[in-house]
Amino acid sequence: MVVLGIETTCDETSAAVVERLPDGRGVIHSNVVLSQIAEHTPFGGVVPEIAARAHVEQLDRIIRQALASDGYTFGTIDGVAAAAGPGLIGGVIVGLTTAKAIALVTGKPLAAVNHLEAHALSARLIQDTPFPYCLFLASGGHTQIVAVRGVGDYVRIGTTLDDAIGEAFDKTAKLLGLPYPGGPQVEQLARRGDPQRFQFPRPLARRDNADFSLSGLKTAVRLAAERIAPLSETDVADLCASFQQAIADTVFDRVRMGLASFRASYGAPTALVAAGGVAANFAIRRVLEFAAVEAGTKLVVPPPELCTDNGAMIAWAGAERLACGLSDGLDISPRARWPLEEVSKPTMPALPLRGGS
Repeated sequence: MVVLGIETTCDETSAAVVERLPDGRGVIHSNVVLSQIAEHTPFGGVVPEIAARAHVEQLDRIIRQALASDGYTFGTIDGVAAAAGPGLIGGVIVGLTTAKAIALVTGKPLAAVNHLEAHALSARLIQDTPFPYCLFLASGGHTQIVAVRGVGDYVRIGTTLDDAIGEAFDKTAKLLGLPYPGGPQVEQLARRGDPQRFQFPRPLARRDNADFSLSGLKTAVRLAAERIAPLSETDVADLCASFQQAIADTVFDRVRMGLASFRASYGAPTALVAAGGVAANFAIRRVLEFAAVEAGTKLVVPPPELCTDNGAMIAWAGAERLACGLSDGLDISPRARWPLEEVSKPTMPALPLRGGS
């Protein structure tokens, strides 16, 4: 099964062609991603109207490029998938409407993919990762620990009570006067800073659930910065290092609790999977490795280009869903909010698709 995937939920315009082989393995034939960082940098964050307009202007070209990369056409793909939410509604409408048009004209099945499900299943695109596994999903808008029991079968174990981890990184960067996007800037400066200089809180540490809370930590950084203002370069580096260390310690503690909860409910996980843009952070990836070893399982992290928003993960999630007999009608609606637990489940096991094999 060869699927065209379209991603337009935020500020990346992306299209990809991914093949699901009969044995369930995945092959990425193309994954074209156009970043809008330059358009949003003057505003210090993503402007929804600018993002939606850029998707309209660029998506057709990106799709043509993705198809042509390995010689595919609309006639030689087996299905089309688009992120139908959650995300910035203007961008979601652009991508989903385009996918509907392609499905209508070609007669190929449509998969309206939950963006979070695409992150959740991305580990299976890069290597054999059987269900059930424990997912740590962390991005600019989401922070969750989820039991992934099958395609369309997700149970949330923990979530953030306020800010997402990526949001906390970006807001801390903005507070310290760092350029957009802020998360990578904080990580870069943290390498030069002293992580012990500022004693920031580790919210919800050792609580018997797997929830997160980041707003208090963010406030602590602001108060510390105000106390020592004006800030020198050393001060900024030390604040970044101390903030990142607090985040890493919190992730380690919360993921440990999530893995314990997973084991109590579903037995040993086949893997700890990390997904979302925050999974590219080296300090966080390191503590996830420690948590996985402690739990007696392996850590699976997609490469950075598959952690951030991209069309390949949408195409793969679409292929997984279509292989389970799940497709969507042209009346499917875009959704700004779409909890992962509300994703539909298959009523049949996944089938190898292509040539009747």
